[in-house]
Amino acid sequence: DYCYFSFSSMLLVARKALALAHNKTIRLTTREVHCLSSILASPPLVSLDLPENWVPYSHPPSPVAFEGEHKTVVIDGKAIAEEIRTKIVSEVWKMKNDVGKVPGLAVVLVGEQRDSQTYVRNKIKACEETGIKSVLAELPEDCTEGEIISVLKKFNEDTSIHGVLVQLPLPQHLDEAKILNMVRLEKDVDGFHPLNMGNLAMRGREPLFVSCTPKGCVELLIRAGVELAGKNAVVIGRSNIVGLPMSLLLQRYDATVSTVHAFSKDPEHITKEADIVVAAAGVPNLVRGSWLKPGAVVIDVGTCPVEDSSCEQGYRLVGDVCYEEALGVASAITPVPGGVGPMTIAMLLCNTLDAAKRTSL
Repeated sequence: DYCYFSFSSMLLVARKALALAHNKTIRLTTREVHCLSSILASPPLVSLDLPENWVPYSHPPSPVAFEGEHKTVVIDGKAIAEEIRTKIVSEVWKMKNDVGKVPGLAVVLVGEQRDSQTYVRNKIKACEETGIKSVLAELPEDCTEGEIISVLKKFNEDTSIHGVLVQLPLPQHLDEAKILNMVRLEKDVDGFHPLNMGNLAMRGREPLFVSCTPKGCVELLIRAGVELAGKNAVVIGRSNIVGLPMSLLLQRYDATVSTVHAFSKDPEHITKEADIVVAAAGVPNLVRGSWLKPGAVVIDVGTCPVEDSSCEQGYRLVGDVCYEEALGVASAITPVPGGVGPMTIAMLLCNTLDAAKRTSL
């Protein structure tokens, strides 16, 4: 049906704006999106969200030698994260002594996906080691949105819980955006709330929380002495979890940012222009040594299990970047594992501590 931008549509816009002003979660239906955009030639943005289908290499590449090899510095994310966590322990104990409470983090885990269970286990363990209270809510794979929202509402109202996160990805039958939007803004320690993401995108605005992985990546770059302002940076991948907030955050640090994704033409050429490469596509060994500009700094977000019978678990973890080929080309690189992963958890602990401090002011 043809839909006019009528008086009723104007009322719809007013209603949505008013509700947003009161910090309530609003979701436009597909019909409403088409109605509001009918005067424009451009389609709704959600209709452009095609799946990212990267084609991984069928086998691990062999090391390749390059002329004029660089000495590559390995950025030890594990050591840097440990240093940060030591300071968090001190702050948590200070808070406990001063105001008689500690930061609290609630984690919602849906289903039994092995990777998600491992990530959650590591987060809970990190909380225990730093003195942060942690609560885990586990729900079955076939749970309903209503059941998850009910749990989130309980955590939103619990004053001993300062941070709430939903472990992603969720099962396909669940509306991820709807569920994430139910986390109260001041407890959104994962930084996924639209207002946190929007404030990250806008100059002059400060989000309450920055997404943990991008925040950890920038912290690694800064502590490694890497200048960001004016540098060409390429982010490979554009997920809402890493790629998008990573691009926005680098722009806030005055880098000139390009995004490479599965539909990019000649991604190798684009990447080779970069002084800083952040690989977050989730495809093992996607970025070859030939993709890198000599002297580039490489942050490898990917954590991909590949079969390896020589390992006790039957697999080993590799990144999006072919590590062997990057050595001697990049000036600095993060390893997998031991690079971005520990920093992501450290940033989650930092965000949770900041959330608790705000309630104590």
